[in-house]
Amino acid sequence: MAESELDLGALEALIFAADGPIGGSVLRRAFPRATPAQISAAVAEINASLAATGRPYEIAEIGAGYQFRTRPQFAEVILAATPERKIRLSRPALETLALIAYRQPLTRAEIEALRGVDCDAVVKSLLERDLVRIVGRRDAPGRPALFGTSATFLETFGLRGLSDLPALREIEAIVAAPAEETPEDEVALERAPSEPAQEEDSRPFADDEEARADEAAEPLRLH
Repeated sequence: MAESELDLGALEALIFAADGPIGGSVLRRAFPRATPAQISAAVAEINASLAATGRPYEIAEIGAGYQFRTRPQFAEVILAATPERKIRLSRPALETLALIAYRQPLTRAEIEALRGVDCDAVVKSLLERDLVRIVGRRDAPGRPALFGTSATFLETFGLRGLSDLPALREIEAIVAAPAEETPEDEVALERAPSEPAQEEDSRPFADDEEARADEAAEPLRLH
């Protein structure tokens, strides 16, 4: 299938009309003769056209697929008008989320050993927010649950995959920074204006196995 045969208007309409990120299985059904490279090139061509005409949005590739997102320079005005799009995490929750993101999969006992405090309530809160999920069971007595990040985590932070996580020193700087002046000692995270991510694909045309962080990454030093 030649690249020119891929209907850019149809692709743009499909992504625009979706409730959440469009993943590989949906794209394969809509464009059965298209290759991943052709889809990627078509998205780039659409984005070039949007940029050339000064549109305030673009198609972004995030954890679950492709999705229209407003450009970063408009985040301040959008969040000012829709403050509910901010998620607030306590500092212990942010530290725990960082541990899971960089060292996953981890059991609750392993998280508590790394942080040195009880994390049951924090892990439960992260599960309720759908930022982490149970990804399996450790082959150990009692078969404890293993926790990893979710598709919602990738969408919330605008990541294509775990390889897009910032350097650990950047995360440590956030945690070490003075807390905002709130009684709950919370950190406000700006969530992109979009619906929750669909669960069927971790990346466009990717296998079902979720991408994992580099095991050779610098050990996390958050406490």
